[in-house]
Amino acid sequence: MIVRPRPSALQLFFILRGSIFPDIAAKLFTITALSCLVVGLYEFGWLNWLSHLSAPPFSLLGLALSVFLGFRNSACYDRWWEARKQWGELIIQARGLARESQALLIADELTPLRRRTVRRCIGFAHALAAHLRDQDTVAASAAWIEANEVEQLRQRRNVPEALLGWINQDFASCVRQQHLSDVLYRSLEQRLDRMATIQAVCERIKNTPTPFAYSLLLHRTAWLFCLLLPFGLVSSLELLTPVLVTIIAYTFFGLDALGDELEEPFGLSDNDLPLNAMVRSIEIDLLDALGEPLPAPLQPQGYLLN
Repeated sequence: MIVRPRPSALQLFFILRGSIFPDIAAKLFTITALSCLVVGLYEFGWLNWLSHLSAPPFSLLGLALSVFLGFRNSACYDRWWEARKQWGELIIQARGLARESQALLIADELTPLRRRTVRRCIGFAHALAAHLRDQDTVAASAAWIEANEVEQLRQRRNVPEALLGWINQDFASCVRQQHLSDVLYRSLEQRLDRMATIQAVCERIKNTPTPFAYSLLLHRTAWLFCLLLPFGLVSSLELLTPVLVTIIAYTFFGLDALGDELEEPFGLSDNDLPLNAMVRSIEIDLLDALGEPLPAPLQPQGYLLN
């Protein structure tokens, strides 16, 4: 995610980090080159028949396309914002689980269990981030679990869920040994249930993209509109046609590409969620609860917070 001070009016025209321009530069070059070709042919009299075309039909098509693009971008942003809310809730639940486990599991013989619970919770956050990015979940969480448990995790299909299950088993063992009452156990279990729900919601966002047919329709329409636009404007704008067509193409192609980025909020693009930074935030808070040395928060590198 891009984190930077608000740029000045002049800087807005030269910022590339976080801009969608590099992703659509080839498309813009194609449309600009086509516009220059159409203008050249028109000026040499080879496309005089275009003088009978008028701009209003293209204005109506552009208006309809902008409405559809706006609707799609709104839907994609909703996915991005929902993902961000779920990770914010995960931070809250992880802090609450660490706080309650430290307060409720107070017997001296439960000290290793308290530490194991908090570290497994950190491992869950690391594993979930890796899971959502199709990375190695076992490697991501290995530093936060006991060495003899790593191989057990490799046998599990869903590593984050397995870690929550192990935490729950420890709490259930405390109930059986009468270190924890049923009421207090239910309080801790609710934290785990909420964390499992957050994982399920994030998986739903990741595994359910916007309908392909809808995206395909917008991609095709944006290309057709930008390819036909020079022919509709050349009779009225002439030499200025490439300038206006390029600006319009930048807007439509940019919105389309930005929607593609926001649709997958857990990826590694510049505008995706900074999962590593949020996992580090959980790590810092929970290690602080254990009284262990704290790592430094992740900082933006080149305005990019990963």
